[in-house]
Amino acid sequence: MVALPRPGHAAAAARRRPRGGRGDRRGGYTGLWTAYYLSQAAPQLSIAIVEAEYCGFGASGRNGGWASGLFPVSEAKLTRRYGASRAAAMHAALAGAVDEVGRAAAAEGIDCDYAKGGTITLARTPAQLRRQRGSAGFLDAEAASEICGAEGVLGGVYSPDCAALHPAKLVRGLAAVVEARGVRIFEGTRVRSIARGAVDTTHGLIKAGTVVRALEGYTARLAGHRRALAPVYSLMIATEPLPESNWERIGLRRRETFSDERHMVIYGQRTADDRLAFGGRGAPYHFGSRIEPSYDRVPGVFDSLRDTLTEMFGIRPEIAHRWGGPLGIPRDWMPSVGLADGIAWAGGYVGDGVAAANLAGRTLADLIAGTDSDLTTLPWVGHRSRRWEPEPIRWIGINAALHATTLRDALERPRVS
Repeated sequence: MVALPRPGHAAAAARRRPRGGRGDRRGGYTGLWTAYYLSQAAPQLSIAIVEAEYCGFGASGRNGGWASGLFPVSEAKLTRRYGASRAAAMHAALAGAVDEVGRAAAAEGIDCDYAKGGTITLARTPAQLRRQRGSAGFLDAEAASEICGAEGVLGGVYSPDCAALHPAKLVRGLAAVVEARGVRIFEGTRVRSIARGAVDTTHGLIKAGTVVRALEGYTARLAGHRRALAPVYSLMIATEPLPESNWERIGLRRRETFSDERHMVIYGQRTADDRLAFGGRGAPYHFGSRIEPSYDRVPGVFDSLRDTLTEMFGIRPEIAHRWGGPLGIPRDWMPSVGLADGIAWAGGYVGDGVAAANLAGRTLADLIAGTDSDLTTLPWVGHRSRRWEPEPIRWIGINAALHATTLRDALERPRVS
């Protein structure tokens, strides 16, 4: 949550949690990027970030480290809704955001293990291959296997618009940069509600000319927003560093990120210290959009992720870390950015928020500063998704979709004779 206090109205009742050294500083991408660019565009503004736990507690500190140009709504669908030029502009802006994350990190001295090797989506079943043929960036089996040496590769689609990075290093570095610019970060301060000109927190009221709602998967906890975004969990594992003999076969020499064409999303990267960081969906949606720490760890999903690595690469690696968390999904899967009546918002990234949050931060900075730009005319600006259905329809529908997705993948696997 970002608040831009009115002149003369300090957030005196909110408290700042005592910090240690630089390593303790973290931040949510959307709020921090907004503060970063707005502090440059309008340095006269007083900017505060309000965080219930510590900045970066959510997806910004726990994601798979893909700064990608992916957008959850296809360019074909965007074209039908907004026209070809605006659809192309949306995807071009996201591709540019991948480079902007790297540029800004380098300019500010943030060492986040950024490596722009692109991304490859493998086809490993005949059905997956049929879906990929004719796609831009399609590679045959030999070329795809040269990038990522998984078992049974039949083809793949490569895009240069992706970088691998260490998400926590980025978020910590960015928080330190904006705080050095005078942005105030109030941690351990839960926002109970927002209204035009005010943010009601557990430690007092902040008067603000503009309030930015940037809660992503935790949006459902804010009063009046339970049905705005569905918090759906994605879980991850990270192996111990793998020996060079494994990497000779696996590849990913430029730290390309990887996935395959299955319906249930999986995603992975080769880290700077030669681990496989690998994640996927499949954890259940919880009734009433509940979010609990225990939901971050589902042993069955962790075991499935490890089994998938074994099936893909023929290895049974030791797992060093296991974690997870909620991401925000709008009813129509369309992320959005906007400003109306003193309240701005951004989010609904459906798991592709690392680069999108940078683009959203720049867009919000322009909207708040009153700057007309190419960014403020992008299709996601001002979009409002309809609310999710009430319970129990929401719980039944989302979990039924998860089960159906698992079944579709099972049916596409070749039968072993």
